[in-house]
Amino acid sequence: MQVSLQALKAFEAAARLGSFKAAADELSITPTAISHHVNNLESRLNVDLFYRQVRKVALTPTGEYLSAATSDGFNRIKQALATVQATGRAVKITTTSSLAALRLIPALQELSINHPDLEVDISTSEAVDKQSHTLPIRFSERHNINADDIIKTEQFNVFGSYKAADTPWQNGPVTLYTTKWKNNALSEPPIKQWLTQNNLDPALFIIKTFDQELFGIQEAMADSGLVFCSTTLVQRLLNTELLKNFNTHAVESEFCYCVPNKQRFSTRDTRLVLEWVEGLLGR
Repeated sequence: MQVSLQALKAFEAAARLGSFKAAADELSITPTAISHHVNNLESRLNVDLFYRQVRKVALTPTGEYLSAATSDGFNRIKQALATVQATGRAVKITTTSSLAALRLIPALQELSINHPDLEVDISTSEAVDKQSHTLPIRFSERHNINADDIIKTEQFNVFGSYKAADTPWQNGPVTLYTTKWKNNALSEPPIKQWLTQNNLDPALFIIKTFDQELFGIQEAMADSGLVFCSTTLVQRLLNTELLKNFNTHAVESEFCYCVPNKQRFSTRDTRLVLEWVEGLLGR
């Protein structure tokens, strides 16, 4: 059996408040409308829900049963809406694990200090999230991306532990970690160009790969080898002297971080978060 939501709301308010007039005031309708909704509900259900008295109403046993159920139902809906609304206030970022762990998440406290009203939720994924309320920061190649969507172009260099020797490959081959991308559509990291640009013999390095730059960077911090990776990811680690470079020349690459169809993000909070990301990666 179908009954109207308006009738249930009118009944629930009248039952809770013990008055058609009080229910009418709460719902911004007339007492006559409350009475009409309740009468229709009783007619559809073929039961009496209220005892009508001169100046007040009282619930019948059946009315008490339905009142408990409707009050619980509307309260649960209200709580669910509040939860969904709170979730909707957060600006969601989806990006690579390396960028999230090494740059974005460590800088969230700074963002919170400057914009305490902003809520940011960061998750990791290799796929482009096309939801209108999710900001996808992707790692790609410039020739595949609209220039207006690029937020940072990439250079690559070699880095090692701050306590590593100034020229660790001078006394024999050293382990050099690089990346074999999960995304097979991406070109290889420009390690060959880097070797050529720095006049270094490939035989000086024992090349090993991970599928994420993050893992090679962790090995370098642990002084278990060197890492060939993007300068963007290690900037904070260089600033805090957890890593260092070796006066080698960084090589320009075709890689970049981008936000596909960036112009579609126009809400205040999303624009503020996007500006924060652009400023952070530009440091």
